[in-house]
Amino acid sequence: MYDTILNLSWGFSTALNLGNLFACFTGVLIGTLVGVLPGIGPLGGMCLLLPFTYHITPMQAIIMMAGIFYGTQYGGSTTSILMNIPGEIGSVVTCLDGYQMARKGRAGAALGMCAFGSFIGGTASVIGLMLIAPPLARAALAFGPPEYFSLLSLGVLLTTYLGGGSKLKSFMMAFLGLFLGTVGMDLMTGDDRFIYGSLTLSDGIGIAPVAMGLFGVAEILWNISEIKSNQKEKMIHTRIKGLLPNAHEWRRSLKPIGRGTVLGFLLGILPGGGAILSSFASYAMEKRLSKRPEEFGRGAIEGVAGPETANNAATGGALIPLLTLGVPATGAMAILLAAFLIHGLQPGPLLMKSDPHFFWGIIASMYIGNMMLVALNLPLIGIWVQILKIPYAILFPLILVFAIIGCYSVNSNILEVGMMGMFGILGYFLRKFDFNPTPVIFGLILSPLIENAFRQSLAMTEGVLIFVKRPISLAFLILFVLCVTAPLLKPSRWIGWFKGLSSAA
Repeated sequence: MYDTILNLSWGFSTALNLGNLFACFTGVLIGTLVGVLPGIGPLGGMCLLLPFTYHITPMQAIIMMAGIFYGTQYGGSTTSILMNIPGEIGSVVTCLDGYQMARKGRAGAALGMCAFGSFIGGTASVIGLMLIAPPLARAALAFGPPEYFSLLSLGVLLTTYLGGGSKLKSFMMAFLGLFLGTVGMDLMTGDDRFIYGSLTLSDGIGIAPVAMGLFGVAEILWNISEIKSNQKEKMIHTRIKGLLPNAHEWRRSLKPIGRGTVLGFLLGILPGGGAILSSFASYAMEKRLSKRPEEFGRGAIEGVAGPETANNAATGGALIPLLTLGVPATGAMAILLAAFLIHGLQPGPLLMKSDPHFFWGIIASMYIGNMMLVALNLPLIGIWVQILKIPYAILFPLILVFAIIGCYSVNSNILEVGMMGMFGILGYFLRKFDFNPTPVIFGLILSPLIENAFRQSLAMTEGVLIFVKRPISLAFLILFVLCVTAPLLKPSRWIGWFKGLSSAA
């Protein structure tokens, strides 16, 4: 415990540097704005801001990107409560009771409870991250290339398998991402792969153009095509006052906040879960445990406090696999991993050992960021409301121009801007036909890591048996096989198959 406190004080000395403080403030402010604007979300916001991290220090870049990630969880509740439109997908559940509270004139109390619950959940999750990450990283020091290959392969499978939607479509997207990651020069042989004479492709397909295209530009195109003329009229036209919930509302919210903190943190660690799974699970649990379940959906404060606390608590949990094992649990964490790699850093146990001030500086900045968010959100609610009045037809083209400038600023290469546009169009049609593009990013980012770990493993021995001879690697491979075969082992699937076979006969 003494070492943890000493390390944390060291981290605060790093995080309180003026440049790092400004990066934290910028990240949480932009994150809140991204959360307020419906349809962008943390993944789209991080993709749009990724190119601008090329021009600042690694510490400032990671602090800012992390701030955008957990800042969006705060901002997403504003539109859910005032417009019945979730600012980001983790705030979908907040619409159910938050909007009803606003219709009853309690919008201020709902927004205030979201801010305080988010602060408690976010801060508690950072404490959990601080306590769990060091021992887990020490255990991960036993990992070699075979273990990392098996772990990364399992990570891609889980994030694809648990991400929702059609599993076949998700696997197709993951394989597309893995293929895109092989484009460029082979670092071991020096041979060019799939570049077709293009110097731009010789360095590989950049993460920024693909991410900004699939999630930034595609999201903009989708939202512009889906604009409804009456969206603006949905806003609750009431004076927002009384941002501090009353004593009765606090008494009803304390237990949901506590349960949401624990549940959100634990579910945030799971691949593919994060804020979405934790907020829905928290709402379901509160409704089941409530003595007044009939009030849910009609303005129950518990239906706001629990889910909003849970989706912010999930942010700290999601960082654990990334910082300790180097494996992203969600799409947003994959973008954060990309930011690490862009700056020549590899998150995982070696980062904590070789660069502890960096690791603890990030944790300390999250404490500071959560305090900034409370200070920002409550006073600026009026400003966010005014921003929401800007017509989408004006707002989203401005964001598109911002994305083009950001993409071009990375390498001053107009071809990468064209690449971003191509992936933006691709992302739009993927969404139109119900393909989830998130596995593409996972595959693109993890493909070089998986390939290098595989080839390094083969260099250690003369065959692939090394993956089954090492216990940790074997355990990950067994989990991989179980995840692939689990759907085939369901009795209902086999019964249906045999019935279909007999009827055909």
